[in-house]
Amino acid sequence: MAKVNPVALWYLPLLFAFQQPSDPVVVTITDPEKSDLASLADVLLGSLGLTGLLVLASVLAACVFAGVLFWLRSRDA
Repeated sequence: MAKVNPVALWYLPLLFAFQQPSDPVVVTITDPEKSDLASLADVLLGSLGLTGLLVLASVLAACVFAGVLFWLRSRDA
């Protein structure tokens, strides 16, 4: 059996005395109830919003391009 240093035997109880836990902190984490349909609806609305924005931008760009072409052809005549 290994010999234990007598100094370690003297301060070992002091180490345990200072390590007494204080009042425990209890944290309760609860996830909100979310159904799969709610998350699917969020994804669909987000994609429809992005698609709508892209369609609106392309229609606006087409109108500007058509206006410029109409203006250039009317100057030639």
